[in-house]
Amino acid sequence: MTSVPEDSPPLMGEEDREMAVQRLQEAYTEGLISHEELDERLHQVLTAEVHRELVSALGSLPAEHPDTTSTIAAASGRIQRRGAWRVPRILKVESAYGRVRLDLSRAVIEHPVVDIELQLGTGGARITVPRDAVVDVEGLRTEWKDLRYKTPRRSRPGGPTIRISGAMGYGRLRIRHARS
Repeated sequence: MTSVPEDSPPLMGEEDREMAVQRLQEAYTEGLISHEELDERLHQVLTAEVHRELVSALGSLPAEHPDTTSTIAAASGRIQRRGAWRVPRILKVESAYGRVRLDLSRAVIEHPVVDIELQLGTGGARITVPRDAVVDVEGLRTEWKDLRYKTPRRSRPGGPTIRISGAMGYGRLRIRHARS
């Protein structure tokens, strides 16, 4: 088994690539990029080997309005976001029954502060944040189980601040930092 140096760039998975292609297609459909720019960025995404190359292809897309709020809601079932998805400034997550999985480790985060507002009934939630993120959970209320979060021993400065607030009924929230 070969070991990967701790500071090496994270490799991409096919799911990350597919999410990036989807985001570029959406940007083209919305008229945010030209046909030529779509071709150029698709080539960059399809030939990318490490995550930072993927972020480079998506990162310069026109930014959303800084006060943009997105809501992900489900009465039951699973809510999941992972791969190369664009994180809005404010993300509201609402679920009566079911599990929530948010992975921000490979996401495009354009804002220095991201607010995640949870309104969860029953079911657990797991949030993976970038390695260099600062997490603030002061605004979160839990009814039944405690929050599971350990601040990393070694943190690198310069990452986004992720503020998690809201309320959780019967379920546990686990927050962890990505390994790479």
